[in-house]
Amino acid sequence: MTLIKKKVYYLLAGLFCLHIMVVSGQDQKIADSLKVILKEGYLKDTLKLQLLNDLAFNEVSDRDLSLQYAEELIRSAEILQNNKWLANGFHIKGSILTKRGNIEAALKALLKSAEISQNGGWDKIRGGTYIAIADVYATIENFRNSTIYYNRAIGLLRKINDSIKLASALLNAGDAYFYTKKYDSALIYNKESGAIFKKKNYLIGTAYTLGNTGMIHAELGEDAFAESNINEAINILEEMGDFYPITVYLTYMSDIYTRKNDESSALLYAKRSLELARKYKLKDEISGANLKLAQLYEGIGNKARAYDYYKDHISYRDSVKNLEVIQQLADQRTNFEVSQKQVEVDLLNQQKKTQKIIAYATGIGLFLVGILAFGLFKRNTFIQKTKKIIEEERDRSDTLLLNILPEETAQELKESGKVKAQKFDSVTVLFTDFKGFTQYSSQLSPEQLVETVSFYFSKFDEIVERHGLEKIKTIGDAYMCAGGLPFPSEDHALKMVKAAFEIAAFVEETRYNPSAVELDFDIRIGINTGPVVAGVVGSKKFAYDIWGDTVNVASRMEAASEAGKINISENTYQLIKDSYKCTYRGELQVKNKGEMKMYFVDSSKEAVKMAAV
Repeated sequence: MTLIKKKVYYLLAGLFCLHIMVVSGQDQKIADSLKVILKEGYLKDTLKLQLLNDLAFNEVSDRDLSLQYAEELIRSAEILQNNKWLANGFHIKGSILTKRGNIEAALKALLKSAEISQNGGWDKIRGGTYIAIADVYATIENFRNSTIYYNRAIGLLRKINDSIKLASALLNAGDAYFYTKKYDSALIYNKESGAIFKKKNYLIGTAYTLGNTGMIHAELGEDAFAESNINEAINILEEMGDFYPITVYLTYMSDIYTRKNDESSALLYAKRSLELARKYKLKDEISGANLKLAQLYEGIGNKARAYDYYKDHISYRDSVKNLEVIQQLADQRTNFEVSQKQVEVDLLNQQKKTQKIIAYATGIGLFLVGILAFGLFKRNTFIQKTKKIIEEERDRSDTLLLNILPEETAQELKESGKVKAQKFDSVTVLFTDFKGFTQYSSQLSPEQLVETVSFYFSKFDEIVERHGLEKIKTIGDAYMCAGGLPFPSEDHALKMVKAAFEIAAFVEETRYNPSAVELDFDIRIGINTGPVVAGVVGSKKFAYDIWGDTVNVASRMEAASEAGKINISENTYQLIKDSYKCTYRGELQVKNKGEMKMYFVDSSKEAVKMAAV
């Protein structure tokens, strides 16, 4: 076939692909057929850009390959200075990264696409990009920003009369309303989007509408209608090879069968969701499926299996959140390991050189004895230097390990290579959280955000260490510490409340010092006391952590607290009531726990007496 025929063939094939995309959305069969054309290598310039765009869009079975096509599209469009295809490339790249859980990189790519398409006046591309940006914010549960971008997309797409993209924006906006529990609004948006998709015979859009409508009715307890819609959606998506949404819909099917008391079917749906999420590397969905399985196994009394799945849920959840502080620690450890490997390589190379010198000395006699002596001297000098380097690196490693783990735990890990889990009968756990952090953090650059969080948490670390408490971890803007471990003590509850007052006082003082940090916040503090299990998670990037219902209740105490207040449970109150003046809040509703007694800690009784004098 001649080059001209090839171009004409692909032009016709491309137009057919664009038609299929309008009618049916992503289609793996199209990607498979287009790979053959790319492999032949006849297409150049704009035709090749269109081919790469269609491949990146339709390749749904291999996300890594899809990302490669998007990257190649971006490179080729930059070389050809074709900004329209460049905007498309960044859009597709951002959408793929979103599904893979790489939120920061996804948002960066999509904002670049929006900027290019706005400068070029390509409102159709910009409208689609606004939808994708809103999807990213929805992924990280910033529904305020997601709603803003969905509405921007809807307003823009109504003007240019792009019905398919308009229906997509309406569908995703309905999804945002769903996650904020505004089910009536979600159904209204779904109904309009579903009508458009049906009119245009847009099959994948119809599947998403059915699935999302099913999720809404599942939340409303209308299980029969929900199951019918979700099953119909899954059948369509399986035929099209689009497994990303299926992982979510399967967890809702698991919920439906749980309510039917059919535990075996509920487990099968949840396991199938996890299997698909792992196969297609969907981190957020892996986390959700693990959590669902943990809940199911706990419900049937299998605590061991529930614990295993819950650990995996926490691991993937933290991965999706992309915690900067933990990442810095991981980088330090990686740098150390690299330096250690380099020392070993250098030492091995020097030993080889020394062996050669000895061999030559044996062959040519006394003349080379002096050279051998010189070589031995150099070797000795090198070994001394190497020994010093190794000792310095060992000290750095020990210091880093003590920053991550308690001293007793770190020593056990060094001696035996593992740490046994320990149960502590009485431990006090504290959680803090900044009010409005998610909203304000979106206004800051990543550097400013890390600097702001580090400013507060560094002071919290100092307070916690001064009172003999143990920092456990940070999760985004949340700070967690514990008292009464790894060495049990009698006064851990009193120490924790005293530290909580100092933390609250520091945050309040910062509000009146505008030069201290980029943003100031209100803080909520929650405390609970009870038994926990403590140990080390992982075999490479070690993390000392604690588990148990005590930890969950402490988190609920923080969530039920108010700005600037210290909210404690009944257990903690019984331990500190003789030393601190508290206000009883009554029995408040707590998620998954029912009603629980709570108290605000007002001040120490000693301080009240001194004030009275």
